[in-house]
Amino acid sequence: MEIDLTGLTALVTGSTRGIGFTTAERLGESGASVVVNGRTQDAVDAALDALRSAVPSGSFRGVAADVATASGIDALTAAEPSVDILVSNAAVFDWIPFFEATDEVWQHHLDINLMSGVRLARHYLPGMVEQNWGRIVLVASEAGFNLPPDMIHYGVSKAAEIAFARGLAETTAGTGVTVNSILPGPTASSGADDFLESYAKENDVPLEKASHHLITSIRPTTLLQRLATTDEVANMIVYVASRLSSATNGAALRAEGGILRHPG
Repeated sequence: MEIDLTGLTALVTGSTRGIGFTTAERLGESGASVVVNGRTQDAVDAALDALRSAVPSGSFRGVAADVATASGIDALTAAEPSVDILVSNAAVFDWIPFFEATDEVWQHHLDINLMSGVRLARHYLPGMVEQNWGRIVLVASEAGFNLPPDMIHYGVSKAAEIAFARGLAETTAGTGVTVNSILPGPTASSGADDFLESYAKENDVPLEKASHHLITSIRPTTLLQRLATTDEVANMIVYVASRLSSATNGAALRAEGGILRHPG
């Protein structure tokens, strides 16, 4: 089985680092022309340099725009009027107890984690339906089902994102367009090595056991028993973004290491 995205254009929001960066890299390796997005031009330029070095045969270009705002979405869609694949990955999370999370905190999470995908889908989905092919992938979280009590605002925003993906998929019935959400769990993203080193010292555990100690502390139901890698999550995203996933639509696909105990 080979994933070939030759001739397709993919936009990945929040792709200057972490899961988004690795997804952009894997899409480029598979032949897609990839649009990289981040809030600042410096971050976009640095990501483009890294991607072009990692995938010399790939096609990468970038748009700096803040997808948390309507004006940022307008700038992004003006620069890239149509795409075949949309990976809505840009996200934010803060560890803030419920009684300390202000309206502004809630609104900020909803603007990035939910409304960025809503606004982008509103723009790109009609073109996908018209050409009878397209992929929309919303990178949500297992926290949308397994709401963490110390970041309820984040979990609720991700639950809304999962529900949005399912609802949007209903509008694609009978077409070659699919809409799915991906549910990562805690993932070793940018800065993970430094974070785990600090975590090991603070908790008096060997560095090689820090990932296991951390994940079993915050998500004790994990079957993976370590942080996932960005590759492991990106591989799922790229498959769902490909022509091979044509029978997968309206699904919440789990890449969370078995944290969620319900089988569906």
